[in-house]
Amino acid sequence: MASYLKKLRRGVEKKDVVDGANNSVVANEGVQHGGDYDSYDHSPLPWLTWNGFFMGVLVSMGGFIFGYDTGQISGFLGMSDFLERYGNFNHKTGEYYFSNVRVGLIVGLLSIGTLIGALIAGPVADKIGRRWSIFGWCLVFHVGNIVQISAPVHHWYHVMMGRFVLGLSVGALSLMVPMYMAETAPFHIRGAMISTYQLFITLGIFIAACINYGTNKDYTDTTQWRVPMGIGFLWPLVLGVGILFFPDTPRYDFRHGRIEKAKQTMMRVYGVSEQHWSIHKELEEIKAKLEAETVQVSFMRDTIQMFSAPRMAFRLALGVGLQMFQQLTGANYFFYYGTLIFKGVTISPFVTQLILNGINFGCTFIGLWLIENVGRRKSMMIGSAWMFVCFLIFASVGHFSLDRDEPTNTPKSSIALIVFACFFILGFATTWGPMVWTIIGELYPSRYRAKGMALATASNWFWNFLLAFFTNFITGAIDFRYGYVFAGCNILGGLIVFFFVLEGRNRTLEELDTMYIEHVVPWKSTEWVMPALDDFRKSSISAYHRDVETRPEGVTSGETERSEEKEDDVTPAPALHLHTGDAPANKDMF
Repeated sequence: MASYLKKLRRGVEKKDVVDGANNSVVANEGVQHGGDYDSYDHSPLPWLTWNGFFMGVLVSMGGFIFGYDTGQISGFLGMSDFLERYGNFNHKTGEYYFSNVRVGLIVGLLSIGTLIGALIAGPVADKIGRRWSIFGWCLVFHVGNIVQISAPVHHWYHVMMGRFVLGLSVGALSLMVPMYMAETAPFHIRGAMISTYQLFITLGIFIAACINYGTNKDYTDTTQWRVPMGIGFLWPLVLGVGILFFPDTPRYDFRHGRIEKAKQTMMRVYGVSEQHWSIHKELEEIKAKLEAETVQVSFMRDTIQMFSAPRMAFRLALGVGLQMFQQLTGANYFFYYGTLIFKGVTISPFVTQLILNGINFGCTFIGLWLIENVGRRKSMMIGSAWMFVCFLIFASVGHFSLDRDEPTNTPKSSIALIVFACFFILGFATTWGPMVWTIIGELYPSRYRAKGMALATASNWFWNFLLAFFTNFITGAIDFRYGYVFAGCNILGGLIVFFFVLEGRNRTLEELDTMYIEHVVPWKSTEWVMPALDDFRKSSISAYHRDVETRPEGVTSGETERSEEKEDDVTPAPALHLHTGDAPANKDMF
């Protein structure tokens, strides 16, 4: 992974023009970061440091935990011993089976737990910190795993409640991991770092499928499912213990008065000295935003005020909508129909899992490249169009050509469905799968990031539950025509990205907050120029407090505070050059 990320280099504009008094630092493709930084170190930024690499791998274990649990439960439902212990018994045929309701509850109740866990995790993270929150939720996961692995025979509801407790942990970690990454990762690789969460989800699903395949093939007793379930204790143990060796996020430390600690963390992750312009610039922006949010109120009042804060209602709706449409892309629908599709070419359901999950994992690496080289907006819009076409063909072939009663009678149709299932996974794994988590991590200001991300993540799990529970019933009623619904949702999702999502590539979190406040037009967001630091500070204070006296003359709203500057007043400084060399000086672990 380290060698892969080090290869993710961008083309850099080489501009060497300096105008002594006021200048902007120009990153690749014209993204400008305003400020006066001539007196600071302008040495090249390492593309990725070892500290950043280990942080990304360890924290992303939260995604692996979710992926592993998801992958193992889909396999358990097809294991003979699990079916006999917790399934329904048909007295007429003498066979065991899982009813739609029981399957929906065993699989879907995890999503209810995740929804609640995501909502709880935000306030907890603001209270005790990001690091200790991750540690605590790892303990909760162990409790849930103990409950389900010890379920007596026929006590299927015991398994169900264990999965509910697991869900609390998984939902909380689905909030904590992207938030920790967003608040810590260097701005030039933040998108790829956050996207490793989705990468590790796919890796967890794939590893679980491999283990399920092995135990189901070699055993017929409880070893089939208890071994994969027992191995599940390992992943939260690694994350929970490992996170204790890492600091809290720089933005959390800064907001709680630990400024020097925040600076030291940034220096290690960036791989530069404290005199580097990037450290100075980002700390100044964090400070400016904190000064604009100095009012301290109770938790409930702060939550209520969040909806009326500058452009927060819009951003909350956007986050909830994006997470909803990530589920409505239909990715889980493909995995659900995998068994039926591959039955037409006589491939076992467990091999089906390996093929689809392997493609899902491998293609996510492409997403890490796209997010930092093509950008969030273009990638997701192209992904929406790609998945729309795949679903149209998939649904049409499945409804009009496939023999749904006996798929082996129409092998060509089955092969066509397999191909477009794989094509769809390619589109999802490279765009909407990882990139939605990145956008959610970038969408909110520091004061409301935990609460805003909690609501958005809860939306993801709410729709995850609805799809997990009702898909069995819907597909039974309208078969493959269900795919047309997802095709339409992909088009709507692409339009939402075009009209409302700002491009966050090469931007700091504070810059993105200002861009949303200033109503930057989404399709022109790459052209936006960061104001000088003094204007940035005044703009932030004016926006959050609507202080008329601090606004430039002629400005009547707290949404567009920055006064216009003549082009001649701002001259680009030397370009920011990135290389893959080792980080200077500070090589200690966190």
